[in-house]
Amino acid sequence: MTSDENAFPEPSGPHGGHHALEIAKAHGVETMFTLSGAHVFPMYDAAVKSDDPMPIIDVRHEPSAVFAAEAIGKLTRTPGLAVLTAGPGVTNGVSPVAQAYFSGSPLVVVGGRAPAATWGAGTLQELDHPPIFETITKSARTAGRLAQIAPVVDQAFTDAGSSHRGPAFVDIPMDEFFNSGPIEHRSTGGAMTPVEPDGDRITQIAALLARAERPVIILGSDVWSDHAEEAARRFVEEAGVPAIANGMGRGVLPGGHELLVTKARSRALGTCDLAVVVGTPLDFRLGFGRFGGKDGAPAATTVHIADSPGQVSTHAELGASVAGDLTQVFDGLLAALQAQPAKPDWTVWASDLQAQVAAAVERDAALLGAEADPIHPARIYGELLPRLADDAVVIGDGGDFVSFAGKFVEPKRPGGWLDPGPYGCLGAGLGAAMAARIARPDSQVVVLFGDGAAGMSLIDVDTLVRHNLPVVMVVGNNSAWGLEKSPMQMLYGYDVAADLAPQTRYDQVVTALGGGGEMVTDPREIGPALDRAFASGIPYLVNVMTDVNAQYPRATMGV
Repeated sequence: MTSDENAFPEPSGPHGGHHALEIAKAHGVETMFTLSGAHVFPMYDAAVKSDDPMPIIDVRHEPSAVFAAEAIGKLTRTPGLAVLTAGPGVTNGVSPVAQAYFSGSPLVVVGGRAPAATWGAGTLQELDHPPIFETITKSARTAGRLAQIAPVVDQAFTDAGSSHRGPAFVDIPMDEFFNSGPIEHRSTGGAMTPVEPDGDRITQIAALLARAERPVIILGSDVWSDHAEEAARRFVEEAGVPAIANGMGRGVLPGGHELLVTKARSRALGTCDLAVVVGTPLDFRLGFGRFGGKDGAPAATTVHIADSPGQVSTHAELGASVAGDLTQVFDGLLAALQAQPAKPDWTVWASDLQAQVAAAVERDAALLGAEADPIHPARIYGELLPRLADDAVVIGDGGDFVSFAGKFVEPKRPGGWLDPGPYGCLGAGLGAAMAARIARPDSQVVVLFGDGAAGMSLIDVDTLVRHNLPVVMVVGNNSAWGLEKSPMQMLYGYDVAADLAPQTRYDQVVTALGGGGEMVTDPREIGPALDRAFASGIPYLVNVMTDVNAQYPRATMGV
């Protein structure tokens, strides 16, 4: 018998692909994202031949498969599944896995691996993957034998779906993947035990709130991920505390809500006396946890609330903190606040911030309706916003252009906003679009591209076309890496490696791949072009030429 015959023995039960797939199904996985590779053929065979076949979305570049699976995790709050072939297939997934790690996205990546029987002999694409992933996953393991596949994959899904959520990686030797035998390990699925918050710590935070004159609460992505959006809205409304949305916390309070003061962010965070940050790290997006100190106000007290103890900040000076199931935290905090001797009254503070919001809306109106030539990027949002349905999913993939989206787009419902999160990884847009179209089949799906980011994944329009996944894409095309061009000019008086080819026809790329598209140079034509895109029923790209000098007015470079 040859070594090849030894590697693939006669079947004696379900092969390793079935062992892994049955576990994934038990954890709620409904779609597999991949790029074809022989090391993982058993996963495909299991998906096709299962009694309940699983759809396979095959992409043109592995990062898109992982970005798609990560976005499934974000949107459904159930771990997404990406399957990558060995060696470069796996390493192509490193940046998306890192994004999932920093975003707290539930994700499982199953990788192929060179055969165990010939390990160390220099087999094709032989690489020990888990050490590469150890610092950017909750767990990274090899299921070295057929009998280990089901329990190791089961643990990966449990790790990924437990607070604090994140990615998990498993690779499986090719010969063991093709091997067959009975499935001896079954999974009961992804029901996780909530982390019980400390009641005394909640009472301490309630006391700080009761004494505060100018509190603000920041609602981060984990409020959504931890299924706490209803409790969060209930707390904000009944307590009457002004709120700012961050990441997937957007939409927890619908755009236009009287207590949503994101448009008064600078005033709120700069002059508050208490900042309660929930479900997001105290990183560069939040001044590393330092609030207050502006316009004569003293430094504020910072409270950090997280879904698990390991997420509580260790670098910021905290007045209090608590970790645990965020629904329990919000409900416990509301009860403790209402039990205080005197109910705090923040109407004057809230009114001040509401006035700031109204002023910002008035200022924004001029930009949203700008007739400038070249087109101001804000005008795109002026045309897009009134065309978005309440349940639309908006995806940001870019630098400067997407910063404007963060300023203007306020979702009406939770779970309607996707961005790269704190890792800032470009190229995630089309993978996220695939996931959004699958997870929300009846909703509008809109991808907002900077022209730099568009170049990283646009080939996967082919995937959208082949799998009949219509989405609307909008490119803010200023022919530059805008997020780098202006800072370099500020630092050095010149810029280099920041320009792209002028007026690149990304719309024609999409048309060539089987979708539709058009270029827009007149601001009055943006709206009609968007109407055609939404009505097309195919992947459609609106390529808008914008003014490279219309930079987003940012206060931080992220360092």
